[in-house]
Amino acid sequence: MVRDVLNILYVDDEADIRTIVELSLGLDPDLIVKVADSGMEAMEVLGRDGWLPDLMLIDVMMPGMTGMELLATLRQRPDTAAIPALFCTASARSTEVQRYIDAGAIGVVSKPFDPLRLAGLVRRHYEGVKG
Repeated sequence: MVRDVLNILYVDDEADIRTIVELSLGLDPDLIVKVADSGMEAMEVLGRDGWLPDLMLIDVMMPGMTGMELLATLRQRPDTAAIPALFCTASARSTEVQRYIDAGAIGVVSKPFDPLRLAGLVRRHYEGVKG
């Protein structure tokens, strides 16, 4: 089975978590990850040199621009409106998950997550929407 190479943008204000996610996703050689430390940096990375991700993984609670605010902004841009987004959060109760889905996310990755299974989880979410 040939697997798609996926470009992923991970946005999180915590450097340690960014490193763990980058390493975890790197366990799948077909996942190419770029990171941003804030919603504002994510906005700068998106479209730079024509680069757009196939999937975004966004922390919910960040200073300045929250993950929800970032997603709302991205949904208004023609170049990023249709990019699937997953939220990554410790706040994953069913009512909150529904709120994230209603905001346009395709799903939620709960923190803490199993670093050895993160790549597979992200890929399954992506394949679920791309079929």
